[in-house]
Amino acid sequence: MEERRRKLRNNMTHAEVILWNCIRRKQIHAVRFRRQFSIREFIVDFYSPELLLIIEVDGPTHFTDEEIEYDRYRQCELESLGLSFLRIRNEDIYKNIDGVVKAISLQVESILILKKTPSLSPPVRGR
Repeated sequence: MEERRRKLRNNMTHAEVILWNCIRRKQIHAVRFRRQFSIREFIVDFYSPELLLIIEVDGPTHFTDEEIEYDRYRQCELESLGLSFLRIRNEDIYKNIDGVVKAISLQVESILILKKTPSLSPPVRGR
């Protein structure tokens, strides 16, 4: 798995490189993202362990019927672990990177707010 991740990191798509340059080094709300990160048997494009947030960049290969089905399965499996997904198309990165970064920033901000919000239910006390 490590060898495969290394190969993916060294051969990122152009869209992934553009996005990586915008989210690396804690540029969005001081949150760290990892690239080509493995979770179980899957490798995701970008992942924030702090937020449990996956960002997937979808290029032309993701739009075949077979790939759409696999992506649904993969996303469902990862969401069952409590992870959130944000899917971004290559086209959006090329045409509107500022909008993509803003969308990621808003998603990150909403997760951070939820993490800081205390539960509305009263604490359960032991007997």
